[in-house]
Parts: sequence; C-alpha cells; structure tokens
Amino acid sequence: MTAGGEQNKVRPDRAALIQRTEEFVRGKLESEATGHDWWHVHRVRNNALMIARGEQVDTFIVELAALLHDIADWKFHGGDLSAGPRAAREWLESLGIEEEVIAHVCDIIAGVSFKGAGVETKMRTAEGRVVQDGDRLDAIGAIGIGRTFAYGGHSGRPMHDPEVRPVMHATFEQYKSSNGPTINHFFEKLLLIKDRLNTQTARKLAEERHAFMEQFLERFFAEWEGSA
Repeated sequence: MTAGGEQNKVRPDRAALIQRTEEFVRGKLESEATGHDWWHVHRVRNNALMIARGEQVDTFIVELAALLHDIADWKFHGGDLSAGPRAAREWLESLGIEEEVIAHVCDIIAGVSFKGAGVETKMRTAEGRVVQDGDRLDAIGAIGIGRTFAYGGHSGRPMHDPEVRPVMHATFEQYKSSNGPTINHFFEKLLLIKDRLNTQTARKLAEERHAFMEQFLERFFAEWEGSA
C-alpha cells in the first residue's frame, strides 16, 4: 500500500471499539462475586471519566484502561502481575488498535494496583493517574466496605481477630501472601488511600468516603466489645 493509501485507510470508530470492549469485559466478569465484577469496572470507568474532565488526558486511553484494568487481576492468577496486561494486549490487538495505544493501556494496567503500604505505585502518565484514582475511589467508602468483606469471605479470611495485628507490608511479595483478617485490610490499605490519590478531584471525593469508613470502624469495634 502506498504512503497515501496508508494515510487514507479508515480506522475503526473509537466509540465502537469502546462498546466492543465493554461487551467483552462484561461477558468475562458479570458473574464474578469477589467485588471485582463488571459493576466494579463500570464504576471505575465512570469515576475515571469524571476525574478526566479536570485533567489534560486522552479519554480514549483512560476509558480503555479503566474497562480492562481487572480483566485478569493478579489476585486470581497466582500473583502474576503480567496476566492483566497480557490479556488486555490480546484483546486490543484483536481489535486492530494501534500499538502506541495498546502499550499505554497495558502500562496503566500493570501499575494500577495497590501493592502494599510500603510500596510506591506511582503512575507514569496523566491517564494512568486518572485510572488509578478511579479504581482507588471504588475501594473506599460504603462500596469499598462491601467489596472488602466480599473478597474476605471469598478468600476464607476471618472477619476480625483482635489478636492479629495489621501489617504494613514493605514489599509486594509480603502483601500478596497476606491472609490476615478482613478488618485488618482497612488499616493495611483502605485508610491509606485518601492520602495517596493523584488528582484534586479524587482527593475531594475521598474525604467523605474516608470519614464514612472511620465511622464504620468505630461502630464495628464498639459492637465487637458489646458497648453498642
């Protein structure tokens, strides 16, 4: 094909690519029951697009990465961080999306997850920071509480054991091998998120969600001790 022909080649409509990706992800995750289901992805996408309105970002990349960020979560693939980017790349290549976009989306997916209290998870690009904030907002507040207990039950973790103290994991290896009580996860991750968000929009939204978790824990511990 000539250079001119290459320039005139019709590219797939971005809206259609988003639609196909949404249908693909929904089909994969709709029956998932650990809090990493289609509706989690749906909320993260909405969060990320809302945050993106106040940032200078490519919303096509933001939306693709948000939709695909949990397509093969390391927690369900033996701790393999490459599973998600690999699955996302396979799907995006099947759509004929340009390599530059695929590489960017896969880079976001590889770095988006929380990996331990002592592990830095800074994102390279503005798009990555937006998606990461969208994902982390869904880990806190009322939804975050529900998701935490859903995953804890799925993993066979006790709800609470006052004799087991929270651990501030210094490495990803420590974090992914942790099997502490579900309540400890609030101290090991959820209560840390507010101060680790990237954007002003997300930080503002996190304030009320963070306060709600604190109120929940106060009530939980009061009931645990029989004083409420």
